[in-house]
Amino acid sequence: MVECVSPLEPVYRNGRHGRAGTQPGATLEDVRPGSIIQLACWPGHFPVLRDAVKAVTKLDLPAGPGAGAFAEEGRAFSFAPNRVLVAGDAEDWPARLAAALPSESGTVTDLSHGRTVIAVAGPKAAWVLAKLYAIDFSETPFPVGRGIATAHHDVFTQMQRTAENRFELYVFRSFARSFWRTLCDAAEEVGYEVL
Repeated sequence: MVECVSPLEPVYRNGRHGRAGTQPGATLEDVRPGSIIQLACWPGHFPVLRDAVKAVTKLDLPAGPGAGAFAEEGRAFSFAPNRVLVAGDAEDWPARLAAALPSESGTVTDLSHGRTVIAVAGPKAAWVLAKLYAIDFSETPFPVGRGIATAHHDVFTQMQRTAENRFELYVFRSFARSFWRTLCDAAEEVGYEVL
């Protein structure tokens, strides 16, 4: 597979930024999974889609809106009815998922070169994201594993909470650089570290 160059490279500055003299409230990171795949199924075929995801990725995706699963090698979450986003280090997942999901049940789209994944973590991660999105980031409505689709102005974002204080955001590559700057501005008040 061709190595994907991050669109963030011109603006990606490692180190601490913003509020000086304190521990950073958030960390920002350019996450580069080997594969990002969107699966869609026809009404009534979600169990077939879920079985295909489990067979290929070993992730046991629960049913229900926003339901998600994650492990060290990958993550998956439902972001709309009959729509699932899968990401992981295995570069062969798009082909394997396409083989595992029968065409009469749904479709598989490889988004690996069309999305950028940004992780926002730390004690103030939810607070920083709440400055950009009209979402309740507390753990009851947005528990670990849950995924959603939302937008900040015109930037469509798919987001999953992967730990108590960690979120992974999937944005279009064409918006990644300007969104990164917006995210850095939002985190400046609490201080942030780029990993």
